[in-house]
Amino acid sequence: MKIVDQLKPVHEQRMRLLALGAGLPAIIAALVLLWTADYTPKVQWTITVLILAIWWVVASAIRERVASPLRTLANLLEAMREGDYSIRGRGTRAQGTAAEDALADVMHQVNAMSATLRAQRLGALEATTLLRKVMEEIDVAVFAFDGEQRLRLVNRAGERLLKQPAERILTSSAETLGLAEFLEGEPSRTVQRTFPLAAGRWAMTRSMFREGGLPHQLLVVSDLTRALREEELKAWQRMVRVLGHELNNSLAPIKSIAGSLESLVAREPLPDDWRDDARRGLSIIAARSEGLSRFLGAYALLAKLLPPRTAPLEVGTWIRQSATLEQRLAAQVRPGPEMTIQGDRDQLEQVIINLLRNAVDAALETGGAVAVSWKRHGGQLEVSVEDEGPGLSNTANLFVPFFTTKPGGSGIGLVLSRQIAEAHGGSLDLRNREEGRGCEARLVLPA
Repeated sequence: MKIVDQLKPVHEQRMRLLALGAGLPAIIAALVLLWTADYTPKVQWTITVLILAIWWVVASAIRERVASPLRTLANLLEAMREGDYSIRGRGTRAQGTAAEDALADVMHQVNAMSATLRAQRLGALEATTLLRKVMEEIDVAVFAFDGEQRLRLVNRAGERLLKQPAERILTSSAETLGLAEFLEGEPSRTVQRTFPLAAGRWAMTRSMFREGGLPHQLLVVSDLTRALREEELKAWQRMVRVLGHELNNSLAPIKSIAGSLESLVAREPLPDDWRDDARRGLSIIAARSEGLSRFLGAYALLAKLLPPRTAPLEVGTWIRQSATLEQRLAAQVRPGPEMTIQGDRDQLEQVIINLLRNAVDAALETGGAVAVSWKRHGGQLEVSVEDEGPGLSNTANLFVPFFTTKPGGSGIGLVLSRQIAEAHGGSLDLRNREEGRGCEARLVLPA
């Protein structure tokens, strides 16, 4: 191996030279004493050769004693570099002894490092296997493109979406696959698109990641058509339940009173007070019919809300004039920044009227006050309507159509207000005030 080959001409020879150098003074001294003593030349040469041979053998043994563990260590490191963590090094510490041995400690640390790397590699392999299994099983198409917009990874859902196997489309360009437009522009969007699998609405999400130090793009495509259909079905079911409930509430008493009136006029002779009974029955029928008509009118209002006709709108003028329309309790208008937004004045005025009406209803229960304020927050306008009423006991049904806790309430004011806010690209929410009693309605619009 390369590491071992590099050790041979340099380190091993150096160890031999150092060992020879360490014994050189003793060898010189022994040879001087030998050759100056009164020995025969035969004895002198024999002992000289023996001394030199022993000197060379000992130096070679020292060299081997030092180099052999290093070669073993080099082989271990080379094996780990190649990804083989099964090889273990054997220390030089005698078994059963507690003496310190630096080389044994090195081998022990190398073995521990190998075990750690093996465990980490196994964990990475298991995590990669799990990730691939999850990607294969999820019903969302996932594509990974490299810096040249060539496909490097696709899951089964992506294969089904394009109706092509991964072996055929891998390394294909995003333009060839018809996905190039989604690798540019907004990272998240909803599009109407026709794929080989199906046509419909799709959610596109793009993100960046690095692999091997190079940038890649991850494109996730999910089908919204099924979810929208499920939500549409739920909406129809809710509408049918609401309509059925309201119609039954009105038609049941009408049917009952109509039957009673029919029995009344069928009597012979008619009772003396039949006119009063008929008048009361017809009055109830008229009241229930009027209530049913109001309900259907409110439902039509929710269904036929027109898109906002935007125009420049001065915020301060809009809020102050809207606040004057509530006559039961004067609302305190707190001054805010003078600013202009784009909006439909009639619709936004209706939102403020609805919010003030609810706030005044709550404040009159406790004798509290109502305040309106606005401010600029980032790139948005925030309008707050605060009251000192009893607060909200149940926030789950606030925006459910026709849900109301007020006697004679229609239950569409907040729903209609939220629709208007969202049609303007904003939002509306209600919450209990953190400081003091009462509730706060917050209207957020683009500034």
